[in-house]
Amino acid sequence: MKPYDFTAIEKKWQAYWEANKTFRAGTDYSKPKYYALVEFPYPSGQGLHIGHPRPYTAMDIVARKRRLEGYNVLFPMGWDAFGLPTENFAIKNKIHPAIVTRNNVKRFKEQLQSLGLSFDWDREINTTDPKYFHWTQWIFLKMFQKGLAYKKEMAVNWCTSCKVVLANEEVVGGVCERCGGEVVRKVKSQWMLKITEYAQRLLDDLDEVNYLEKIKATQRNWIGRSTGAEVDFATTTGDTLKIYTTRPDTLFGATYMVISPEHPLIEKWADQLENMDEIRAYQEKSARKSDFERTEMAKEKTGVQLKGVRGINPVNDKEIPIFISDYVLMSYGTGAIMAVPAHDSRDYAFAKHFGLEIRPLVEGCDVSEESFDAKEGIVCNSPRAGVTPYCDLSLNGLTIKEAIAATKKYVKDHDLGRVKINYRLRDAIFSRQRYWGEPFPVYYDADGMPQMLPEECLPLLLPEVDKFLPTETGEPPLGHAVKWAWDTVNQKVTEVSKIDNQTIFPLELCTMPGFAGSSAY
Repeated sequence: MKPYDFTAIEKKWQAYWEANKTFRAGTDYSKPKYYALVEFPYPSGQGLHIGHPRPYTAMDIVARKRRLEGYNVLFPMGWDAFGLPTENFAIKNKIHPAIVTRNNVKRFKEQLQSLGLSFDWDREINTTDPKYFHWTQWIFLKMFQKGLAYKKEMAVNWCTSCKVVLANEEVVGGVCERCGGEVVRKVKSQWMLKITEYAQRLLDDLDEVNYLEKIKATQRNWIGRSTGAEVDFATTTGDTLKIYTTRPDTLFGATYMVISPEHPLIEKWADQLENMDEIRAYQEKSARKSDFERTEMAKEKTGVQLKGVRGINPVNDKEIPIFISDYVLMSYGTGAIMAVPAHDSRDYAFAKHFGLEIRPLVEGCDVSEESFDAKEGIVCNSPRAGVTPYCDLSLNGLTIKEAIAATKKYVKDHDLGRVKINYRLRDAIFSRQRYWGEPFPVYYDADGMPQMLPEECLPLLLPEVDKFLPTETGEPPLGHAVKWAWDTVNQKVTEVSKIDNQTIFPLELCTMPGFAGSSAY
């Protein structure tokens, strides 16, 4: 018997499916609808890898089964095609990113079709298509109008080779995961999305979704809701350091403070600090670490004491040393912490390393070798009421739960701070100093304030440029497109809004990050 030619059989039926649009979602409203969605691939130059057909095949089985059951199935495919890998490839090989994307998409599509997956190719989308990113820009415009998109000066991960801002996940071992270039911390003006506005809703709505419990636990930890107090610590300079703590009952055990190497008060105190050279060297070293590396629990604790400035504990009026250390981040809380080494393992390791006081606050706990996890117990070592002139708060003999409540009330009643709910969740950085991304529908007025293009001006297209690297002045690549940056906005805005073009300034030169388009669908 002649063996089957499987390749010929596959090609025959694949051609039939394509010619007859077998998997097209129809408009028969008498059928029940079923929407099967998989994550769109990034069309890299390497083509498909095993991580693509694995989920696609599973969803393909579901889609085919639903069609056999009489459902009108929508099973689309598209391309998450803006982003850094394509631009890096384009720069290296001197090919326009649009050509790179077109070639990669063609290859990916051929590979997916050869697998026989039942996608509705009439619904194919591409995030670089102006008809698509018109709506990505529209979404951003609406977020700005609602106060959910804003600009902020902040420290970011900066790849010295790609010359682009990187997410923490894109920094591995202090270098860029894409190019291997050194990554440093750099202060830049960034567009931000205010996802913290939805922190509590994100948390509450986890009860409404059908996720595995371990996934919900990961999400809750990521959002990181905590209830505590924001407390004001005076300093010997007259300035105030605000700290956030979930355990205000441990204020009496705070024996030193730690602030972020990027804390703005360091510059204000520069003339009073006796070891500014040592501080500068530590800041420079910290700038070469990602947030993940800085907050890793297992790493050795490092820091520098600020000589010439001290903090003042508000409940006992004692002066305590202030350190800078890279495990404190400006992006979390206030960028400053009080350290209670007797009851926190990280503070304990730091205190042991620098020979600092360790003051236990729970009866019977032994902190000679390690810190004591003070979640339960009876409080000790707080002063008796009336013994000190600066504090009539006595916690001795209370349970920890009672002590937390009493201290929160004391802090509030004596104007030492405020009760506060905090979240670990941070707002998302939403701009990149790159060419191959969605342009922001933003121009700047005579005062340098960002303004949105009118909806009628969308989509705002990318200009044609020969150079994809940042300009010599450090601007993003769109800085090369001077005519586009000035003339496009003047023409578009004045046509629609009839604004005197003397008041119009250039377009935003940054572009949106890769996830702008890939998340929208």
